Amino acid sequence: MKRLLIFASGSGSNAENIIEFFQKSNTIKVVHVLTNNKNAKVIDRCNRLNVSNILFSKSDFFTTNKILNFLKDEADYIILAGFLWKIPQKIIAAFPNKIINIHPALLPKYGGKGMYGMHIHNAVIANKEKETGITIHYVNENYDEGAIIFQKSVQLAIDADANEVATKIHELEMDNFPKVIKKLVLGEMRSK
Repeated sequence: MKRLLIFASGSGSNAENIIEFFQKSNTIKVVHVLTNNKNAKVIDRCNRLNVSNILFSKSDFFTTNKILNFLKDEADYIILAGFLWKIPQKIIAAFPNKIINIHPALLPKYGGKGMYGMHIHNAVIANKEKETGITIHYVNENYDEGAIIFQKSVQLAIDADANEVATKIHELEMDNFPKVIKKLVLGEMRSK
């Protein structure tokens, strides 16, 4: 059984989708969700789905080895689902090509520090993009620069607004993220 551990900072819709996708799996299981935000809605989702959720501090993550040691004991793969902190080098080194993130844009466009959620969708609209999409990638020491595993694009109407973009991106995330995780974990997919 391959163990997934999810990091999430916000509402947790991607985390919930991944948990539900693997609930009946005999080969992959979400064992924990970790969050750095005591007010994150992902906590309520985990409680409802009976999945262990753990709140941790900045010190736990960056200064001590508390989270690193926990991950080494508990996880085979780490999934970032709306997690906003940069992953420390010591965790990246301990999990080479085992930390997977989803980004709500077609990287390398609209990546980097501060580019998340509606910030991205507003930039897509401001730049009059004809398409956008999602990128699933491995995590390295830089924001949104790890090797790309999967991309899926969607066309945008000329008069689309940021909320419409957000809806389209959310649909792509829900449909593709768990499937790509499954293929990666089972060795059926590699990065581009």
